Amino acid sequence: MSLLDPLARQLALLTRAGYPIIYVVSHEEERAEAIVRRAATGTKQKVIRWTASRGFDEEEGELDAEEAIQRLDAEDEPALVLMLDLHQRLNDPRVSRRLRDRFEGFVARQQTLVVVAPVLALPAELEKDVAVIDLPLPKTEEMNQVLSQVAAQEGLEVSAGDAAVRAALGLTAKEARRIFRKVLVQRKGLETSDLGLVVEEKKNALRTTDSLEFHELGPSLGDVGGLDALKRWLGERSRAFGPDARAFGLPAPKGLLLLGVQGCGKSLSAKAVAELWKFPLLRLDLSAVFSGASPPEAAIRQGIKVSESLAPVVLWVDEIEKGFAQVDADDSGSRVFGSFLTWLAEKTSEVFVVATANEVRGLPPELLRRGRFDEVFFVDLPNPKERLQILQIHLERRGRRPEDYAGLEGLARRAEHLSGAELEQVVVAGLYRAFAAKRELSDEDLDIGLQQTVPLYATYEEKIKALRDWAKTRARPATQDASVLDLFERTGEA
Repeated sequence: MSLLDPLARQLALLTRAGYPIIYVVSHEEERAEAIVRRAATGTKQKVIRWTASRGFDEEEGELDAEEAIQRLDAEDEPALVLMLDLHQRLNDPRVSRRLRDRFEGFVARQQTLVVVAPVLALPAELEKDVAVIDLPLPKTEEMNQVLSQVAAQEGLEVSAGDAAVRAALGLTAKEARRIFRKVLVQRKGLETSDLGLVVEEKKNALRTTDSLEFHELGPSLGDVGGLDALKRWLGERSRAFGPDARAFGLPAPKGLLLLGVQGCGKSLSAKAVAELWKFPLLRLDLSAVFSGASPPEAAIRQGIKVSESLAPVVLWVDEIEKGFAQVDADDSGSRVFGSFLTWLAEKTSEVFVVATANEVRGLPPELLRRGRFDEVFFVDLPNPKERLQILQIHLERRGRRPEDYAGLEGLARRAEHLSGAELEQVVVAGLYRAFAAKRELSDEDLDIGLQQTVPLYATYEEKIKALRDWAKTRARPATQDASVLDLFERTGEA
């Protein structure tokens, strides 16, 4: 059994431990079956296969699940009984009762039922007797085998194999096989210049996953004004991924929670983390988890599975407090939230979670407990220095030189209580005014844009102050010199 791969070894161990049923959660029937057959080799059991349409393979006849279970009484050899459609019948009281009546017989005869299904659907009466395996998506070695097989079948050259395999991680073996074959046939080979096609096909495949969106790398930390403490913290963890960090005794970084005022750069920072570390960026859409075609528990499990298969990766969870707002509303929400929390605390894969939140009251207290995230940062309204940086960034982004605007520093001082998003709109409003007048942007245009901008602070002053008070003892300021803002505000009030 020592020669078996880890998945087959795990299955074999569960069989020898005496579990009457092993439930494998996966869309990949062929891959799961191959693992079952490798496990059976290690345990010296034969494999009996049953499907709802054909019954047992050796009989080649349709056979109901209840009859199939009863027929196993005549089988006296050690066996792994692979049942591919049984999950659809497990909630039938007659089927579950027949299974429970035979558990002792299965163990005595060294037989184990292996249920393979895309979703976990277990009635309460079977839960304690079933071992569940969530089949992970293919890793690099297995994906290499898939590419090699396709290339050999098509008789075509692959010169960018390692890069193509990395680009395909996150897919099932069947999805990867189809994409490799499509690109190989279309391009008559697979070179570095063809990797874009693999990535594009991968995006199309991931669109069928209810909970995940694949994002291109975009803004860098240089596009984020201020937040020096957050940037320094991220820089210190740039080398904390990979075997060298593990050998040094460091655990894989878990992630961070960015809490703060709307429009102050939390989502932009989340995207910039992926660009800084050159990791793939995935967005976990919690609203899609609860409203998609798949059951919420299955959707969150699939999202986690895809994320782990792409590791190292940045997983961005935007407005997490809204996503889990229905935790108290129903059992499904509680189970999804519980699964997500457990994964956050126990994950060992290099999936760096960046969660953002605007509202403290919507955050379940369990989420803030130490161990879920490496750090909780509070992102406040920008101070004068940060406001100047933000204005400069948006002018440069639109082809202007900040040094051409002598009044920019004064504008930043007067732009009290404006968020980063609102400062961007000051620049945009000024550009619209200048464009309408058919001339270049001026300091006056920017000043008028500022005068016409009503900050969110004017409407939500009490909420923002309450958020600051909460963060003083519960979060780390994302701005290194956050005290400057308090001093500035006290000066303005005097």
